[in-house]
Amino acid sequence: MKNRKVELLSPAGSFECLQAAINAGADAIYFGVEQLNMRAKSVNSFSVQDIKEISSSCKASGIKSYITLNTVMYDHDMQLMQLILKEVKKQQIDAVIAADFAVINYCNRLNIPLHISTQANVSNIESVQFFSGSSDLIVLARELTLRQIAGICKEIKRRKIKGVSGELMKIEVFVHGALCMAVSGKCYLSLHSQNSSANRGACAQECRHPYKVTSLETNQELIVDNEYIMSPKDLCTIGVLDQLVESGADVFKIEGRSKGPDYVFTVTQCYREAIDAIAENTYTPEKVEDWMKRLSTVYNRGFWEGYYLGHKLGEWTRTPGSIASEKKVYIGRGSRYYPKIKVGEFLLESGSIKPGDTLMITGPKIGVAKEKIEALIVNGLKSEVAAKGDRITFPVGIKISPGDKLYKIIQTNDA
Repeated sequence: MKNRKVELLSPAGSFECLQAAINAGADAIYFGVEQLNMRAKSVNSFSVQDIKEISSSCKASGIKSYITLNTVMYDHDMQLMQLILKEVKKQQIDAVIAADFAVINYCNRLNIPLHISTQANVSNIESVQFFSGSSDLIVLARELTLRQIAGICKEIKRRKIKGVSGELMKIEVFVHGALCMAVSGKCYLSLHSQNSSANRGACAQECRHPYKVTSLETNQELIVDNEYIMSPKDLCTIGVLDQLVESGADVFKIEGRSKGPDYVFTVTQCYREAIDAIAENTYTPEKVEDWMKRLSTVYNRGFWEGYYLGHKLGEWTRTPGSIASEKKVYIGRGSRYYPKIKVGEFLLESGSIKPGDTLMITGPKIGVAKEKIEALIVNGLKSEVAAKGDRITFPVGIKISPGDKLYKIIQTNDA
């Protein structure tokens, strides 16, 4: 079981993130366009015109691409939905992730491969059987245990439940990233408070705020142990990934289309290494410790294993945002690259840097790259410091492009 092929699926909310996922070893990426996806508000979504470039990049890199059309659909969405799906068909995107029956029906009419979104809250084998008539893969509800997942995977094989392709139905599960307090993300909190529907990709993150409980009759406030009582910690399964492989799930999905390329690269790379280690029987507690340390350097609200181990209640974060051990501070942009000597030139637009600092570069062509500055050349001369307005050069192992962003990495305990 441990040696079977498991697909690693990474988020792509931008071309920088797409390249970061490719560089880190993803088997597939998923993305959204326009306003008909569950990250429409938190991400500057791709346009319909971007589908061609996304498809070309993925095919050139030998990975699959899936598009999310997983919001609740209204009648006025039908024209845009059909326009997107026609382009998906034309550009040969590998599958559509959806829950609304209008999208499901149109995908079947156009013979487009379909994956059933976690928004459908599939939690049992009979639902898998039902959706097998229109799809090839189910993204299970996030609240299931390992035992429940294993039972569904085993029953698919026993019943020989096949999808529209004629192959056995596949199962996808989330392995890392943000968790919602609501069942598989079906929340109406921000709709009630701000008329901004999470089920239309416009979650206002109301659950991430601190709250206090006050009696409307006496105005008495109740003391609670944690004021962030609706904000769960992030899912992290790197320490139980071997058990997830044993469960029989086929695709491991990383949440994070609203995150940056550094997050996508680090998380994808860690899970790539872990999946490969399990297949090679080299998955050890020491490696898990190292992966956890690296995962903690990028955006996170603290980690727990979700409901996979049978936890009945969520573990709640105690802070409003990330507790990552590192943070990135924007300082400038790339201006040119000298390929013969492999040196990049950057214009500092804020802050300062000195030898010994670690810098991070992000861009659509490179994804993300980190470089520790050993020697600093400022305006053509060796210097011990560079400040706003200076042009700096330093060795960069990968070609940069004008406009690539430059960040300084700071340890949060030193910030």
